[in-house]
Amino acid sequence: MNQTGGRTRIGLLGTGPWAVATHAPALAAHPGVDFAGVWGRRPEAAAALAAEHGVTVYENADALFADCDAVAFALPPDVQAPLAVRAAAAGCHLLLDKPVATSVEGARAVAAAAERAQVASVVFFTLRFARETAAWVARQAAVDGWFTGRAQWYGSLFIPGADRGPYAASPWRGEKGALWDVGPHALAVLTGVLGEVTGLTAAAGPGDTAHLILRHASGASSTADLSFTAPPAAAGVEVAVLGAAGAAVMPGWSGALDAFGAAVDALLGAARTGVPHPCDARYGARVTELLAQAEEQLGRG
Repeated sequence: MNQTGGRTRIGLLGTGPWAVATHAPALAAHPGVDFAGVWGRRPEAAAALAAEHGVTVYENADALFADCDAVAFALPPDVQAPLAVRAAAAGCHLLLDKPVATSVEGARAVAAAAERAQVASVVFFTLRFARETAAWVARQAAVDGWFTGRAQWYGSLFIPGADRGPYAASPWRGEKGALWDVGPHALAVLTGVLGEVTGLTAAAGPGDTAHLILRHASGASSTADLSFTAPPAAAGVEVAVLGAAGAAVMPGWSGALDAFGAAVDALLGAARTGVPHPCDARYGARVTELLAQAEEQLGRG
């Protein structure tokens, strides 16, 4: 471990839009972190991002692991997973992106590696860390008597001519669709309020649309409707739970920078105390299991 002035040394793996807009600036601004350096699959992009923040560029991921106490990932899931196994073996705490992997074997390997090395792990499910939504989840989880919940996450990422943003060119999103990209967010919120999923049924809608019906350990049920092929006028996000207390609708949330800073805080806390965070690699593996089960039922695996 290589702490500097009491701050945790964290390296970043990844140089895409998510890393540039969120991970790198949040790490650079965090008062408890020494942003140690950047590794990426595109050396020129890694060099540019490192230069922007005045940190070291690494040509070798294992050299980054050797210099760090923890590492943050902004990589496609199935690139992330084997590197996370190596990072854990090197003694680095893991700040992972969702989904941890798109194969059950890959996600379980990450969870097992973290447990074997006794390193802390946190998966950045944005809505479990954004101030407004995290507080809402905590409040609703403390309420008894929820009967059902719903998450509707409709986007137009795959609609030609729509304002698709910087992530439309992502190959893994193009292959795996909304189920794997925004499905983890929906599951993280619904399970955070209603408890573990004990049963899942999936049905296909138009385009890449997936409809999930979930049964929870609490006895409640919920639905998740996910799409990147919705008409732009139909796009939007809505999450609500209903029960004896009435209906509670999740509020909007601010940008991802503060949420990622909160995820860093969560990782530092788990590393300091040894108490696993609810959104650790084991939970991330469970989310991958559920998504893989849905994908199989949809016939898209």
